[in-house]
Amino acid sequence: MVSGQSTVLISGPYAVAGCTLPPPIVANGPCVTATWIPPSGSTRVLSNGQPLVVLSSQALCVPSGTPLIISVTQTRVTAM
Repeated sequence: MVSGQSTVLISGPYAVAGCTLPPPIVANGPCVTATWIPPSGSTRVLSNGQPLVVLSSQALCVPSGTPLIISVTQTRVTAM
């Protein structure tokens, strides 16, 4: 936990909620899951032996291939 909130590990995949990307033919949505692209997690800060998602982490949504946008972060701890 960081600042009372759960940490996010780069293991996954994670379910995507609230994706408004239209379905084909207009676009490639909606996004259903997202997978973090290694080595985009922290390299020295681990939780349960796994790298954490950090602000610079990158993920792709399935089936659209759209990059995932990190919208909420905490600022108490910094990791690289």
